[in-house]
Amino acid sequence: MRVVAGRQKGRRLKKPEGQDLRPTPARVREALLAILANRTEDARVLDLYAGTGALGLEALSRGAQKVVFVENHVASARILRENVTRCGHDEQCVVITQDVETFLAAPPSFGEPPAFDIVFADPPYHTTDLIRLLERLSLSGKIAAQGMVILEHFFKHAVPSRIGALTETRQSRYGDTMLTFYRRAAEETCD
Repeated sequence: MRVVAGRQKGRRLKKPEGQDLRPTPARVREALLAILANRTEDARVLDLYAGTGALGLEALSRGAQKVVFVENHVASARILRENVTRCGHDEQCVVITQDVETFLAAPPSFGEPPAFDIVFADPPYHTTDLIRLLERLSLSGKIAAQGMVILEHFFKHAVPSRIGALTETRQSRYGDTMLTFYRRAAEETCD
């Protein structure tokens, strides 16, 4: 597995062996970052269910300012930290080993931006409670005004077009993978 584009293009990323981990395929990462275009430049990025950190590291490779990775699995978080170091982004990254629901309910911790411009959410592939995740995310206060949420999910799992402060702006399908893009309304607050 490698970084697809940007300053770290071609950088090899490590992934856990023998785990039931489904990293975002390179062609999906490439398409996703192409859709985001230069929105990643100087962005504050949150990578939920980060796994190897491939999505957040792609954003850093394309100019993101800071990435906070949230990964509950200890072995995956250890490899994620190795990948951050391999790419030379130790100063721009925070790796939080915690489940996503606990993280979303907590106030910002040291080194974490108060709100994020881009949020990647790639829950376990056959998770069906995507509505609960989107509700928690909408209420968390972790999405900046006009911030984007990109939810990666199995294409057969339906998601709402509007939930809380989030409104769907686009869907793109790649094989069995669906990317659903949401934008947070500027006028609403997420207190």
